[in-house]
Amino acid sequence: MTDTVLYLAHTEADGSLSRASLEALTVAQTTAAGLHVSLVVGLFGGDVCDAAASVGGCGASRFFAVAGADFASPRYASDAAAAEAIARATDATIVVAAHTSRLARVLAGVAFRLNGCIDTHVSAVDSSDGSIAVARWFYRQRIEGMARRTQRPWFLVIDPGVATAYVGPSVDIEPETITVLVPSTRTQTVGLREASAAEQTIRPDAALLFVAGAGWTRKQKDGQTHTEEAEQLILGFLGATGASLGSTKSLTDIAGEGLAVLHCLSHMNQVGQTGSTPRHPKGLSACCHGEEPHVVGWRFIRERRAVNLDANCGWARGKADVLYVADAFEVMRQLNGLLRARETSSRGDRQPIYSNAS
Repeated sequence: MTDTVLYLAHTEADGSLSRASLEALTVAQTTAAGLHVSLVVGLFGGDVCDAAASVGGCGASRFFAVAGADFASPRYASDAAAAEAIARATDATIVVAAHTSRLARVLAGVAFRLNGCIDTHVSAVDSSDGSIAVARWFYRQRIEGMARRTQRPWFLVIDPGVATAYVGPSVDIEPETITVLVPSTRTQTVGLREASAAEQTIRPDAALLFVAGAGWTRKQKDGQTHTEEAEQLILGFLGATGASLGSTKSLTDIAGEGLAVLHCLSHMNQVGQTGSTPRHPKGLSACCHGEEPHVVGWRFIRERRAVNLDANCGWARGKADVLYVADAFEVMRQLNGLLRARETSSRGDRQPIYSNAS
């Protein structure tokens, strides 16, 4: 049986494709090229015209679409019906999709409906020898394994950050429309609530991840805690650099112990064995001892630096590229001062000061 690679994606609220989706398209292209088979694109959402045009030059042989108001907002019943219809219409044997919350929620059910199989959190796909194998992490990202399957269709859900995003010319495409009857459902989207810009500290596309440890809320050398100042220093740094904020489990849990907390942090910021595993180009940790449960979340950070008063902490044992043995409060005061001075000297530039090039 000849394989057919289907690239499956949903549109965002503005009709575009997310960065994670464009990264998955790159994986789908290389997979189809390695297997010497055709690539097919399947899109669903409220309006897929702009999304189809943005990937019109990807080299796909056919384009399919499920569009309409019923598919504009995430909902299991409608999303699963759209994905199933596209997979059946294309007779796809390999389905490549991004690990977005919307797709990750439904694709296991779609694979079951099609009597197929699924691998999530895929970190690499190798089709260089004409066959296909996927890499993914096991046991809290401590063990990487390769998997091959004969069962088809095989759904591959690609983790964000493991491939470069597709960039190509915009080409007007008229996808083949698939009519899908949405099953009866009681789920409706009645609105969208978002945190204000000042409260948004999780930025997946940021060039820098700043991780705060429990030391920020502990007594300092004057014998007092300085939680309010700590929060001001951290938020000031985030505002000046556009960095994303992470936290250790101990810091997000201390509220239950009756201790002072940083109000800008929640379990959503947690990085490590029981939290997220981000893929930012650079990472800076402050007041964290660099213990294994936390550091495992930094596995894919390309350059790791830390600030800690303990010269024998875990960061000093090969877990950080650079360790600054210093007081984090003093370091951040001076660093924020330098950032403010730089911002003043280049007030006309409204872009974040920190970039991949800096």
